[in-house]
Amino acid sequence: MSTPASPTALSNDAAHQPGAPNPQVPTAETQSPGSAQPPTAPTPGVPTTETPTPGSAQPPTAPTPRTAPCRVALVGAHGFGLVHLRNLDRLGRGGAVVLDAVADPRPPDAETMPEGTAQFASFDELLAARPAPDVAIVATPLQTHGPLGAAALDAGAQLYLEKPPVPSLGAYRELLAHAERRHAAVQVGFQSLGSHALPAIEALLASGEIGTLRAVGAIGVWTRDLAYYARSRWAGRRTLDGVEVVDGVVTNPLAHAVATALRIAGAHREEDVASIDVDLHHAHDIEADDTSAVRILTANGLPITCALTLCAAESAEPWVTVYGTEGEAQFFYTEDRLVVRTQAGEREESYDRTDLTENLLDHLSTGAPLLSSLADAGAFMRVLEAVRTAPAPRQIPSDFVDWVGEGQAARPVVRGIEEALERAVRGQATFSELGLPWAAPQTARAELTLPDGRAVAELRSGASLAPTLSPRPYLHPVRTLAGTVVTDQLPLDHAWHLGLGWALQDVSGTNLWGGRTYTREAGRYVWRPDHGRIAIEHAASAAGRLDLALRWEAHDGAALLTEERTASAEPAGDGAWRLDLSSRLTAAQPVSLGGPGSNGNAGGGYGGLFLRLAPCVDARVFTPVAAGEEAVHGHAAPWIGWSARFGGAEAGVVIAAAPEAPDDPWFVRLAGYPGIGSALAWERAVELGAGGSLARTFRMWFVDGPLDADRAARLVANAAVGE
Repeated sequence: MSTPASPTALSNDAAHQPGAPNPQVPTAETQSPGSAQPPTAPTPGVPTTETPTPGSAQPPTAPTPRTAPCRVALVGAHGFGLVHLRNLDRLGRGGAVVLDAVADPRPPDAETMPEGTAQFASFDELLAARPAPDVAIVATPLQTHGPLGAAALDAGAQLYLEKPPVPSLGAYRELLAHAERRHAAVQVGFQSLGSHALPAIEALLASGEIGTLRAVGAIGVWTRDLAYYARSRWAGRRTLDGVEVVDGVVTNPLAHAVATALRIAGAHREEDVASIDVDLHHAHDIEADDTSAVRILTANGLPITCALTLCAAESAEPWVTVYGTEGEAQFFYTEDRLVVRTQAGEREESYDRTDLTENLLDHLSTGAPLLSSLADAGAFMRVLEAVRTAPAPRQIPSDFVDWVGEGQAARPVVRGIEEALERAVRGQATFSELGLPWAAPQTARAELTLPDGRAVAELRSGASLAPTLSPRPYLHPVRTLAGTVVTDQLPLDHAWHLGLGWALQDVSGTNLWGGRTYTREAGRYVWRPDHGRIAIEHAASAAGRLDLALRWEAHDGAALLTEERTASAEPAGDGAWRLDLSSRLTAAQPVSLGGPGSNGNAGGGYGGLFLRLAPCVDARVFTPVAAGEEAVHGHAAPWIGWSARFGGAEAGVVIAAAPEAPDDPWFVRLAGYPGIGSALAWERAVELGAGGSLARTFRMWFVDGPLDADRAARLVANAAVGE
């Protein structure tokens, strides 16, 4: 996983850290990722409430050219309030604002404020003693945003509200309606939305340099220690004294990752979001989440996946990746840095940022659009609401967590979390769908057992997979008798590789393999909107057997093929069990069954039976007459064997060639990734007329212990004798 070299700050409750992109422009998240200093405690005497932002039209505010500086009241002068104090000092020296008063029950240090600034213990006292400010900036604990924001609007002030705006969708709608009635402007403190990299990304997409936008992903890898959650009563809470808080990694510390991804995807308002799946976990002993995956589908069908943690081995700059059909752009939003990658190479550009307070002032004077309006926070609030209403986060078992540091500086590290986050984003999958051992187990459609009831494999329907993975049923995990898992799914290198099953990349122009499609016209792999799916129409299971009726659907939903698939399992002796897997495809219309090989990719003729093996070492592949990837790949043989060490245990697989087509070549990958298959259309497509059918039957052995050619040959021969 690529990570930037030096973590700097986007801070929402800590002051600006050295190394941030522009020390004069406040940036925000919940604390500098590399900072050991916990954020300042909340301000106990400031009224508590919620401040949301839904998806309706931006409140009309009549521009009023100003001849005098804007009078600003700051509510909350600690934590991120200190950043606002510094920024207001900068703006004050330029004549744009006057800091009229500060409300905080804990007086700020004298050197942080202009001399003579009025101070009050609460916002109510400030409003009672002073004329209403032109602008109120609310930088208080998030559960107080709503009431304080409403009070500012009632006083006639315009509002700058720190993120997240409020802790519920209902509170957001109330505040938005309140602002509209008051004809007030409300800016939300998602500082990353002021980055000039965002219009640069729009221009990049408009130019076609990275092709058409196909997905957006966000990854955040930060660390948080015990002191971070001990700094205040609301830290890490979903509720506090009956009040919604929702202080989780998705909604607060790394909320900018979510908000920025939504903005790039064009999702502003509530109605711009079609669906949201959340998978919430924590390694800390807290109520809220600290390690989560969020999958969003926009109303336009664009997938957004955010994978975030506060339990990484090291903090790094978070990023949002813009995936195009011809390249990608990686946006490190805390640094306003954009890395563009295409076939032509890689380039990096840095951008300036518009300060959101200045943008609010500009809006009030000239009518310039707000860069982070309350109205445009509706899509983010839909995500927050999904987190708020989800079941309580799942505790990550201690077996998968290492603790580093001492005392209050101690922090958890979820082992392998960095790769897990990247797998989630690339596969557009939740942690449960990835099958991570600490995540909630995904419910199998059915189990494949031996006749005595021992489970050896699980049937996954694949129905929830991303469309670009060509959703389809498959067996995973497949285990040996000793319990060694020999299959993988959604791996980082090829997210569309799914355990043991059937897949073809070109069925009359529909991709039922997943990922990019190799075309003869382009002479390379290209992203196309051509992905279909294989749906389970009926499934029946009994001891030792699974029977499936499947429908192969084109990218437009039309039926291409029907399939009858049967899997039967039985002990095979010699530390092995045997799987007989048969498939009969029947054409619903005239179809061509092909793939990269039949489309001109010499040596890449995969398609048909495919087994993605689990990560392994000391792997060897062999047939009765050859050994090694180069010698076996692309050649027919009566059987093929694979032996390796899977997670410390030796195991192997033997696959006998289909008797219906003994000359089908074997497809083998060992050096790049572990996988074997039988190629249905190595160089030429198979043509079926309407009603025509094609059958393949494979016999496989899953073996504990070392496997060599002699042992493989005995297994195959013993099965033949027993028939």
